[in-house]
Amino acid sequence: MARDPDTIEREIEQARDALAGSLDALGDRANPKRLVDSGRRSIQSTLAEPRVRYALIAVGVVIVAAVLRRMFR
Repeated sequence: MARDPDTIEREIEQARDALAGSLDALGDRANPKRLVDSGRRSIQSTLAEPRVRYALIAVGVVIVAAVLRRMFR
């Protein structure tokens, strides 16, 4: 059974609009600036945890001590 050309045209327009909306959403998700901001917030929240912060301080102290020891040997 043949379909009406106007119906086919409306369905194509609806599919085109849906595809455009999907592409816009994907473009927003894959925006490099958004990804960088999200990564930055994630790293900042991880570094704000006391357990991580103190571990990094301890590693820094060990590295400084090793460098000073090597310098003055």
